[in-house]
Amino acid sequence: MSFMFNPVDFDDQGAINRISLDEETAASIVSGTGESAVYISELLSDLTSEKERPVIAVFDGYIGALWEQSLKLVTENLESVSVKVIPEDFRKVFKSSDLLDELFKGHLPSDREKDPVLLFGKLFKGTYDDILDDQKTDELIARLRVHRNSGGAGKVILVYGCGSAIKRVRQLADYVFYLDVAPKNVILRARKGLFANLGDTAPRGIDEFIRRCYYVDYEIASRHRGELLTGSHIDFYIDGNDLSDLKMMPRRAFDSIMSALVRYPVRCKPVYLEGVWGGQFIRKFRNLPRSVRNVAWAYDLIPLEVSIVVAYGKTGIEFPFFTFVQKEGLNLMGKECVEKFKGYFPVRFNYDDTWHSSGNMSIQVHSGHEYNVENFDELGRQDEGYYVVATGHGARTFAGFSEDADVDEFICEVKKSETEHTVVDYEKYVNYVRSYPGMQVLLPAGTIHASGRNQVVLETGSLTVGSYTYKLYDYLRPDLNGRPRPIHTWHGERVLMKDRKTAWVRENLVRPPVIVRKGEGWAEYIVGEHDLLYFSLRRFEFEKKIEDDTRGRFHVLTLVDGEKVIIRSAENPELFYEQYFLDVVIVPANMGRYIVKNEGNQPVCIHKAMLK
Repeated sequence: MSFMFNPVDFDDQGAINRISLDEETAASIVSGTGESAVYISELLSDLTSEKERPVIAVFDGYIGALWEQSLKLVTENLESVSVKVIPEDFRKVFKSSDLLDELFKGHLPSDREKDPVLLFGKLFKGTYDDILDDQKTDELIARLRVHRNSGGAGKVILVYGCGSAIKRVRQLADYVFYLDVAPKNVILRARKGLFANLGDTAPRGIDEFIRRCYYVDYEIASRHRGELLTGSHIDFYIDGNDLSDLKMMPRRAFDSIMSALVRYPVRCKPVYLEGVWGGQFIRKFRNLPRSVRNVAWAYDLIPLEVSIVVAYGKTGIEFPFFTFVQKEGLNLMGKECVEKFKGYFPVRFNYDDTWHSSGNMSIQVHSGHEYNVENFDELGRQDEGYYVVATGHGARTFAGFSEDADVDEFICEVKKSETEHTVVDYEKYVNYVRSYPGMQVLLPAGTIHASGRNQVVLETGSLTVGSYTYKLYDYLRPDLNGRPRPIHTWHGERVLMKDRKTAWVRENLVRPPVIVRKGEGWAEYIVGEHDLLYFSLRRFEFEKKIEDDTRGRFHVLTLVDGEKVIIRSAENPELFYEQYFLDVVIVPANMGRYIVKNEGNQPVCIHKAMLK
């Protein structure tokens, strides 16, 4: 799943995970689109000769996978050696677009009072089988059976398309190939009109397309990919992100890469998004092109939005982070976490950058567990925390209402502003605190809040991954395309905790650090913890090094002050990651004891997040 609307088309080359692979694994990886096509062609040609019957090859993939170029090359190669190719486009067995629209009607409501721009919906819990035309699917299966049971070599049937490796088809297949695509590349391809929603013959408008994808298409595809991965139903995994340079590997090599990677500290490849309140700190520090106007959000570890790049030698392989989670969830997160959160990575991290920006983030609120489940059939609650990394002049963080605020009056004011576009004196109602580097602000669901102008905050969030941010007031400003930004007072009013005012905020949400443990030259503090939140936010402070132990639960470490550290396994020192300022790194649950060593010339502060 992914809810990115418009990511910056920029590949951050700094997030590389270098791992050690055995020679057999490395040698079995095929690099290059043409090279992969040759390998596949020879594999299928040899098999049809060996079996003396037609061969069935299934090419499945995630949403946004594009088969045309590679399958065209495979077809040309096979026909050049007198092997007949029979293509079967799996898209032809989906129900019609009209029938699917009716099926998904309850998941994609059109109530513009509750949802003015039709952003929200309910997650579809079905599978590919639920969206297929039964008659057309039966006819496809019958054709495949006839081919498989007929004698004679020199014929290959290529079944291709999202969902083509459903159980009924893969049982007849000789090989299953799977093309995976990183979430950012899915959206970039969608914006170019390169593919449509499942069952559609033409692309929809991009906003409608993304909502449908989030609540339906991604749900179906992610569940299906998880089934293929955990059931070892994929014969060849293909990195389908660069169409001119596909990377293909047999299942054994893919399994080896996954099992090797999960023994190391891991960093994901960030995704960047512009925004009307976006700042300049991340853009400059991460060397984004000048054509990028600003960075409002840097998705460093939004689990369903980011990818991982693994390098061995000069070759790099990219795959969605959630593919890694589906394959190595137990080792990555720990058994208790996997069971409690149903296989999802339960914490997310991104930077919100308003440094030298045009203004504050919108005044907003998020919804809790019961509301999200009842209204959106979502995964859970949306809690957050802001850890202030850098500030400029006058930086503030808004949280809760002022002690003397008339909250009902505020709600009337923002509802009027939503329809009549009137100015709201938000500072009359919303509490704020002066920001400083190292300050942690907790934001449990229901708390009105905003990151103020001229700061960079590390945002930590809970499991919910949808866009359940209800903007109550956004200063009447348009977005970067000149369109009014949507306001969501209908949902916002219903989840707002009116009694969270200044005194409550001071007592619960902005508290001084509490020492956990210390030694010579090092200490660990709790900087944010509350009964409403299932994660604990902490800080390492040290001069030379600090040691810790995952004890079967993953840790997420962010270098928030310092130049460079090395995160290294205590038991296996060859397993390490070199972490630089602002890098967000996962220490897998299975690592156990680990050491963080300072490689710079100044004291180090590391923000640590873990499950309570």
